[in-house]
Amino acid sequence: MIWKCLIVDDEPPAIKVIRKYAEMVQQLEIAGTCNNALQAMELLKTKKIDLLFLDIQMPKLSGTGFIKALQHPPKVIFTTAYKEFAADAFDLDAVDYLLKPISFERFLRAVNKATGSGMPVDTPDKNDDIQQSFLYFRSERKMVKVFLNDIVYIESLKDYIKIFRQNDKPLIVKQSLTTLEAMLPKDLFARIHRSFIVSLAKVTAYTNHDVEIGDIELPFGRQYKSIRALRSDDK
Repeated sequence: MIWKCLIVDDEPPAIKVIRKYAEMVQQLEIAGTCNNALQAMELLKTKKIDLLFLDIQMPKLSGTGFIKALQHPPKVIFTTAYKEFAADAFDLDAVDYLLKPISFERFLRAVNKATGSGMPVDTPDKNDDIQQSFLYFRSERKMVKVFLNDIVYIESLKDYIKIFRQNDKPLIVKQSLTTLEAMLPKDLFARIHRSFIVSLAKVTAYTNHDVEIGDIELPFGRQYKSIRALRSDDK
């Protein structure tokens, strides 16, 4: 599913940051940007919006006031520089509350909560939750669901990545390895080299120089992940 999102903020630099982040996530499509809530209200009359990135302190009408005025609001991720509005935001069933300046990793965590893909913000304790966690990737003109538990490792191919999966053919996606790294839970996946991310559960052996997954040997760049971090008894 492609999520049509609307960015509402009275500060152009803030819109620029959210737009940049959203363009890096294949599940998101930017349906528009607005400088105030009244513009957004008019846009919602003509366009279907699935997800709002909404500032709170804006002229004429606040972000929280805007949501209260809507009969059937889309899912909302509030973006603000002020902590004191958090309680009001969650009273309105906001998906998340992002404090400016917003990092890309924090942005992705909020998006994953909104779309129901990826891992929850807190790492789940139950194996069932891990088994059911997934991400969508655009490949060959369609969105492909990939369960995290099926990923064996990911390889960088310049502007593309190649996702190797259990019992399925590799998936080639136009996306950077760094972007995907930020989307994956750190206790389940590790960047071991500038060109490789591995599923820690699939690692069968390692040395100072390489990581083995069955018969596959991948180079180990120690600046990305220490060998201690691969040992289950050190986690």
